[in-house]
Amino acid sequence: MTDHTTLPIPAGSGQLPTPLERLADIPEEEIWLQKQKSRRTRRAYRLDVQHFMRTMSITTPEELRQADHKATIAWEQFMREVEHAAPSTIRRRLAALSSLYKHLVRHGHASKNPVAEVERPAINRIEGSTLAFSKAQARKILDAPRIETPEGQPLTGRALIRGLRDRAILSVGLQVGLRRAEIAVLKVGDLHQNRGYDSLRVQRKGGRRDALAINPQTAARIRAYLDAAGHAADIDGPLFRPLNHNGKQREKRRRMDPDASDRLVRKFAGTELGLLREYSAHSMRATFITTALENGAQLEDVQKAAGHADPGTTKLYDRRGYNPEKAASFFATY
Repeated sequence: MTDHTTLPIPAGSGQLPTPLERLADIPEEEIWLQKQKSRRTRRAYRLDVQHFMRTMSITTPEELRQADHKATIAWEQFMREVEHAAPSTIRRRLAALSSLYKHLVRHGHASKNPVAEVERPAINRIEGSTLAFSKAQARKILDAPRIETPEGQPLTGRALIRGLRDRAILSVGLQVGLRRAEIAVLKVGDLHQNRGYDSLRVQRKGGRRDALAINPQTAARIRAYLDAAGHAADIDGPLFRPLNHNGKQREKRRRMDPDASDRLVRKFAGTELGLLREYSAHSMRATFITTALENGAQLEDVQKAAGHADPGTTKLYDRRGYNPEKAASFFATY
């Protein structure tokens, strides 16, 4: 399951194959993958199936199609007992593999779906497991990226651009609540005004487009970054861009990898707050939802901002029910 299907040309044929012949040579697994509309979904499904193949030492499509329920049960047990993967991760991987086998069975390339007999791990549908920051912690993280020297002098050059960019990214996460993938695909032109309010156009899961009015501080931070970086006029280009080249890609118009938001949160959660690595870009989202609801926002408005189809999903991120300052343990004084 490679990233791009290479269509073979029959040796010695003397002519290119017809379009139908070329289509017939595409592996059915690749057809299933390309059927998924979202690029993010295709990437996630590919990685999940590759994890199964790697764990079970499966190297060919033929071996993959012949895998039985024993293999998928062993895979689930390996993820649960050896990798200690989160229940949500196990369920997602099983769902991806099941989707593939359903496709193969439907088109006559497998006799049955071996994932159907695997019991899925239970997950908490009342409260999610994503850790959130307190308001004071969020404020520290928002202001953590340096734009001045310790002596109070403004930074210059790449150091200033990096600080302004990171402040803007953290603001989009903590004050707008976007997913890390949504942050990564933002374009310069997505920042606009609608009915007098600064807004962002957002590309949601499945390619759906949305538009959200945003916190004035977020808009100001984005504009400060664009002014310093010098690409404010490139409206079709990526909003947030890496400052370092990886040695292979010299294209200045590259967008940042979604993982960069995770690294950013973990970096400042560690340096500013001394927190462990369990915090991630998703922690910004949980913090945004909890804080917005706590400060009086209506659930339906927060649901729209979060891009959730179901308000129950939004509630999973709400940490208002967790009040450590009221813990019964504090009253057990002897």
